[in-house]
Amino acid sequence: MSKKESTTYKKNSARERRKKAIRKKIFGTTEKPRLVVFRSYKHISAQIVNDEDGKTLVAMSTVSKDIKIDKSKKKTEQSFEVGKKLGEIAVKKGIKKVCFDRSGYLYHGRVKALADGARKSGLEF
Repeated sequence: MSKKESTTYKKNSARERRKKAIRKKIFGTTEKPRLVVFRSYKHISAQIVNDEDGKTLVAMSTVSKDIKIDKSKKKTEQSFEVGKKLGEIAVKKGIKKVCFDRSGYLYHGRVKALADGARKSGLEF
């Protein structure tokens, strides 16, 4: 990088640092797997992971074929729909409690909307 690092680089490196700090404390088990959120500029994705086995139990995204999301809606509303659908599938598979991993993002906006959607469908965290 040059003397003046780009703001995107600074933001991403700060998020990675926060993410590592969060991951030291949060660990998904069989009884209580981890709900991970990834947010890009256009899309949002979430997955429920069992860290003991290293397996993804449920995954959902705005680009998933399993869910029909109206692209004319705002990104926050799309995130709510993704969280709701993810929660419904998880409850069907017998997952009721999860620990929420926001991956260094602020608990605000699209991340909060996804969490609210998951809670509305029956997940507890």
